[in-house]
Amino acid sequence: MRISEYVSFDAVGLAELMATGEVTPAEVEAAAREAAQLVDPHINALVETWPADDAPRPGSTPLAGVPFLIKDIAVAMAGRRMELGSRLAQGNVAGADSSLMRRFRRAGLVTFGRTTTPEMAYSITTEPLLYGATRNPWDLERSAGGSSGGAGAAVAAGVVPIAHATDAAGSLRIPAACNGLFGLKPTRGRVSMGPGADEVFNGLAVHGSVSRTVRDSAVLLDLIRGPEPGDPYFAQEPSRPYAQEVTRPPGRLRIGVLTQAWGGRRTSPPVADALSRTVRLLESLGHQAVEAEVDLGADWEEFVLATARLMTANLTAQVDEVAAAFGRPVDSSTLEAPTLAGYRYGQRVSGAEFVTALAIRNRVARSLARYFDTHDMLLTPTLPELPVPLGAYAEGAQALDGLGWIDRLNDSSPFTMAFNVAGTPAMSVPVTADAGTGLPIGMQFAAGYGREGLLFRLAGQLEQASPWSGRIPTVWAGSPPRTGHETRADQGGC
Repeated sequence: MRISEYVSFDAVGLAELMATGEVTPAEVEAAAREAAQLVDPHINALVETWPADDAPRPGSTPLAGVPFLIKDIAVAMAGRRMELGSRLAQGNVAGADSSLMRRFRRAGLVTFGRTTTPEMAYSITTEPLLYGATRNPWDLERSAGGSSGGAGAAVAAGVVPIAHATDAAGSLRIPAACNGLFGLKPTRGRVSMGPGADEVFNGLAVHGSVSRTVRDSAVLLDLIRGPEPGDPYFAQEPSRPYAQEVTRPPGRLRIGVLTQAWGGRRTSPPVADALSRTVRLLESLGHQAVEAEVDLGADWEEFVLATARLMTANLTAQVDEVAAAFGRPVDSSTLEAPTLAGYRYGQRVSGAEFVTALAIRNRVARSLARYFDTHDMLLTPTLPELPVPLGAYAEGAQALDGLGWIDRLNDSSPFTMAFNVAGTPAMSVPVTADAGTGLPIGMQFAAGYGREGLLFRLAGQLEQASPWSGRIPTVWAGSPPRTGHETRADQGGC
């Protein structure tokens, strides 16, 4: 199978080719490995690859035989390293598959490597000291986002059509936006975090994926959703498979539009323009898009403080566990400055402060639920600006304490965290691109608890109305690397 053929198919398409015998799983896997060899020297999205040990029967699942990559955190594959992007966990080898890994195997995916993550997934750019910066395939001097930046860059560059990702503060949607991909953060409790944890970051974190097509994400979520024994709670199962929702009309939706973020961060002109074009597209499809004022349920400062306390306290416990397992010190020799600052801040969070933070989480969830009583969705930019230059988030980081770092992350991505706190689903859709640079711009759509089906319906409609598959990044496995910001399609999108 030629590389140019391989990259022209999404995951479902590749699986269909294998099911009909037009290509073999070995040929598809070889193409994926060749794609990785071609592009990864430019983007540094992969920590490592390995000989795949799965051999699913073609046609046994909708994704049987599809090459796949897992993130270097949160999912354990027996006998493979999971180093959390950190020197503290360097050399860590998983003793057994996690629940999600078992589901990836049952889904028929052929996992052959792991993707980069910032240390402990504690940033929205992927530039860990352990294995260096991951570069955006659209512009190698810019961030690929984080914390699932390796997954985003690898999928955008054509290594695989879909990859595992996680999202605790936007970590799935941000790389989707930066790399021109589709990414849906599921409802809290949709995908099990077991057996090593009942919930991560007190329910802020979820598993998901980034993909080039909507249907790939829908099919994979169908294959991995549902509870495991011992889960403390789970989201109600959908009435029909998400794969079927992608082709169903969404009906006329009432969609609130939030142009400027909570906390006062201003949306940059290119992103505001992209949002206006998205609103016009929605209206042309018959939807009602109305300016919205959305009560977050807490003052911005309260919100940032609560998320800082929840995240740093959880981080401290994780760091202590890893340090004890390897007998390593917790200092600048093992942790980067933002992580170490978060660790020290988390040590000082009291039990009462932690419970107060959980109360803020509840207030945010209740307030957003009231909004979704009167609106089908909320539309925001995924990010308030174009992908930032590499190194931008590190400027002055040495001087920040744990609260200061979380404040920086919330200021840089002010639209995403609220839906992690509330536990509601949200997706980033690459509806359009910046007319000046060709860089992708993601639009975020959020819906009420358990309403992924409605999001998939709208995403499928948008994919048909404003296709993004023709937009090709500078670094693309299907063609020689190019320079500059040119693309092969109308850069203005919708």
